[in-house]
Amino acid sequence: MTLRKFLNNFEEYFCVWSTAIMTILIFIQVVMRYVFSNSLSWSEEMARFIFLWLSWIGASYAVRERGHFRVMMFVNMIKGRARIYSEYIILIVWFLFCFLLAWYGTKLIMFLHDTGQISAAMQIPMTLPYMSAPVGSVLMCIRLIIEIYKLHRYGVYVPDMQKISEAEK
Repeated sequence: MTLRKFLNNFEEYFCVWSTAIMTILIFIQVVMRYVFSNSLSWSEEMARFIFLWLSWIGASYAVRERGHFRVMMFVNMIKGRARIYSEYIILIVWFLFCFLLAWYGTKLIMFLHDTGQISAAMQIPMTLPYMSAPVGSVLMCIRLIIEIYKLHRYGVYVPDMQKISEAEK
């Protein structure tokens, strides 16, 4: 199994299953609160932590699907080779941002680990929910390297890669 296929499967399954688990958890919480007048002490916190992981892994999935918002007005004014170079610049700046996010996120996790902070309701280490940011950022870095490679290999504007991606399948 290639890295790309593993990432594709992991991100898709993770997003689907975490959404399903989070929805069921919140539904149970609502039923417990309004039907039985007794709520679970840990379910809201667990739903928040699942949502954090879903957001960061979903951000990596969005890089693959080219689903992140982009301001195309200025890029559309650029034609030819300059457009490819502008795409390189955009992808490299985005990669550097994600790399710094992963770097400083890891430093934050090490700090939280050293201080031994735990969550209020579930009593789990706070490193677990906060770890979502560096993990998601590293996955985005991997995806952005793949996008830079595709741009270098095919030499076309990134959204046009969907036609090439479909041909590769």
